[in-house]
Amino acid sequence: MCTWAVHSRIVTQVTDANVAGRTHIPVGDLAELIRVFDIGEVLDRRHLADGLMNVNWRLDTPVGRFALKRVTDVPIDRLRRNLAVLPVLLSHGVPVHAPLPTVSGDVIAEVGGSGYCLFPWADGEHVRGIDLCLSQVSELGAHLARLHTVLNRAAEGAGLPAVPPSVTAEVTEAGRAVEKADRLAGAVPTGGVGDVFDVAASAALEERKLLLDKHAHLRPEGEVHAGPHGWTHGDFQYRNLLWASGELVAVLDWDRLGIRSYAEEVVRTAQVQFGVKGVFDLERVSAFTAGYRSVIRLEPAVLVDAARRLWWKRMTDFWQLEFHYDRGDHSCDDLFLADEALLHWWTGRLDAVERAFAGTV
Repeated sequence: MCTWAVHSRIVTQVTDANVAGRTHIPVGDLAELIRVFDIGEVLDRRHLADGLMNVNWRLDTPVGRFALKRVTDVPIDRLRRNLAVLPVLLSHGVPVHAPLPTVSGDVIAEVGGSGYCLFPWADGEHVRGIDLCLSQVSELGAHLARLHTVLNRAAEGAGLPAVPPSVTAEVTEAGRAVEKADRLAGAVPTGGVGDVFDVAASAALEERKLLLDKHAHLRPEGEVHAGPHGWTHGDFQYRNLLWASGELVAVLDWDRLGIRSYAEEVVRTAQVQFGVKGVFDLERVSAFTAGYRSVIRLEPAVLVDAARRLWWKRMTDFWQLEFHYDRGDHSCDDLFLADEALLHWWTGRLDAVERAFAGTV
């Protein structure tokens, strides 16, 4: 077993709960939540600042400490379906925390126009992939493969839909991506009105159009993903993983549970875990995929196909800018700037990155 240095830890941030906006729980909502979850008086609450989509708090009560989530990024019926799998996974030894029921037996409380769910508090730390040693990185890959294996055994017991014969995903044409870039460029304030982010976004959109023009011939062919597929977590990355004493102790946030190519989740996880500060840690990418393949055998060509598809998806996608300019939601601005730097680095080293995923570095 190896551990990481103290200075490299990411500790879950907390802020005072009565900050306006996303961090605020209306007084009436809190009183109703106390009643429906029967947790007694809330002695202390802290907003957890690590979350990007949904909003989370730590609640201290006379009967224990809990994690409260306000659902903002997934339909409530879909989340209720997803949460039903957690007790089954727990019975199979997967490190998850099943939601606590309301007094009526539901796992989601619909209060004040919002959906809330409550979980036992999980101790641990969020650790970036580049702060894990290589043996932990390899074991993380094996964890993901075992999760895929167990999840698909558990799916039937949890009442999830059957897995179809194949999975597909649209491969956006370069011209459509350029049209989207032009539309977003038109939403960016100009003439000295915009802020620093607007200046960076405007430049990035122009550079992206140049990349699309230069590399359009590398667009993946076909919409059917190669290799095996089945039920997957959907967001298996450090913000949703807790570590303690060098071991993975909890897999959190099952909002995006869905049927996907296994290689797609492997590659996306590696990108978020090991694509940091505008570069890939290719040694860790190789160790992670090797760990996964020690449990589920994915052919190198399947991983290369998935890597190319994710690269093209990043090339043609502008979701953070759509959040910023279409929704007025600036919570993912930093992700856009980091992802844009990684995209340029990745594009210039496409072959090297794909070799790392294939294990042929």
